[in-house]
Amino acid sequence: MDTDVLRATADACLLAPHELASNELERVFGTLCRHRLDYADLFFQYSRSEGWSLEEGIVKSGSFAIHQGVGVRAITGDKTALAHSDEISYEALEDAARATRAIARSGSARRTRIVPRQRVPRRYEPIDPLASLQAEDKVRMLEKLERLCRNRDPRIVQVMASLGGEYEVVLIARSDGVVAADVRPLVRLSLQVIAEQDGRRESGVAGGGGRTDYAHFTDEVLASYAERAVSQALLNLEAKPAPAGTMTVVLGPGWPGILLHEAIGHGLEGDFNRKGSSAFSGRMGERVAAPGVTVIDDGTLPQRRGSLTVDDEGNPAQCTVLIEDGVLRGYLQDSLNARLMKMPLTGNGRRESFAHPTLPRMTNTYMLAGPHEPEEILASVRRGIYAVSFGGGQVDITNGKFVFSASEAWLIEDGRLKHPIRGATLIGNGPDALTRVSMIGNDLQLDPGIGTCGKDGQTVPVGVGQPTLRIEGLTVGGTG
Repeated sequence: MDTDVLRATADACLLAPHELASNELERVFGTLCRHRLDYADLFFQYSRSEGWSLEEGIVKSGSFAIHQGVGVRAITGDKTALAHSDEISYEALEDAARATRAIARSGSARRTRIVPRQRVPRRYEPIDPLASLQAEDKVRMLEKLERLCRNRDPRIVQVMASLGGEYEVVLIARSDGVVAADVRPLVRLSLQVIAEQDGRRESGVAGGGGRTDYAHFTDEVLASYAERAVSQALLNLEAKPAPAGTMTVVLGPGWPGILLHEAIGHGLEGDFNRKGSSAFSGRMGERVAAPGVTVIDDGTLPQRRGSLTVDDEGNPAQCTVLIEDGVLRGYLQDSLNARLMKMPLTGNGRRESFAHPTLPRMTNTYMLAGPHEPEEILASVRRGIYAVSFGGGQVDITNGKFVFSASEAWLIEDGRLKHPIRGATLIGNGPDALTRVSMIGNDLQLDPGIGTCGKDGQTVPVGVGQPTLRIEGLTVGGTG
């Protein structure tokens, strides 16, 4: 992407309206660095977001918000100070700089001279999704989606849908003089339906999005969401109680990668490993997974929900190999943890907003494909379950233990899908589960663009993905 365009947009949106110039940013760093710091940055942010929601056939709510502000961060050793203001002005910056200077060591730092970041490859267009469709058309889109769902089957008794978009502009100025900017569009559509039969109710969900505009939601895409949500709800009406015990589990492609994200990905973030609190701490170069298991975090994928042109420290997003053929090769790093661990930056410094500190976070995390046909994997299982999609889950980073509930699953008997099951939960240990992968499909899929990750009270958009996987000896908590 043309970095000059991004910088010009950020200057026009964040600096010019507040009569800030580069020399004033340099003066703020002069205040910050009167004593020695390892690192400091200014994070300017402007965002406009909207949300529309439909329930009971009516678009009942619409919201619109504008947020802007600046965060001033100073780092020395492993200590971080952050001050922020929703007022963007030279005076506010100076006040914040003085507040964060308290952690600085004695001595003087070198003078900061602002320079532009080098050109960064294109990840997505710097477009405003909110302006890509009239308000009336956004309402009509949700109403059309409801009709598509209800027309598919008379057992659909409730449809709930939401549409959201965000236009975000960020500018990062650093104490090493680098300035970087990004313009980040984001859209998402979420759908849930309720089906009822003989007094029993079950739900189905679908949705998607990415770093694009509302043109993403074509008639074909809307029809696919309706088909997916309705089919899942109707399938769950026929589902029988899930068996319990230790058994073979086959995970479907795409969204089931959320288990990989939660049970393994968080354990590969630099802060947990620097502090020794991850199950992967100190295991670089060791075998941590079965042969053939390769896990990637890639923030460079075009238009994906978790992708970034630059991270929230102004470093270009990268494709990082975390596990290669079962061997641990890397961690996800921001500047603080990379420096203290003496490891390379990976472009994974992320923050929810200017009011939050930067943390090492995932972008799009997925497992690479293997050699097996999905049908071959299913046919190889004498008895087990096939988990197509997941709902909620939780994981303990310190030991990797996880519990995930399947929102759509099947019982496998003699290599065939026998019938759908309900109430299945997968219980296990992430690092241990990686060693139990026995077959990897050739059908890698990424999720449709619905992932949101929480960490230390901050949420950021992410992507997940994987091929079909066969895992031996997982504990299944059931209802039958």
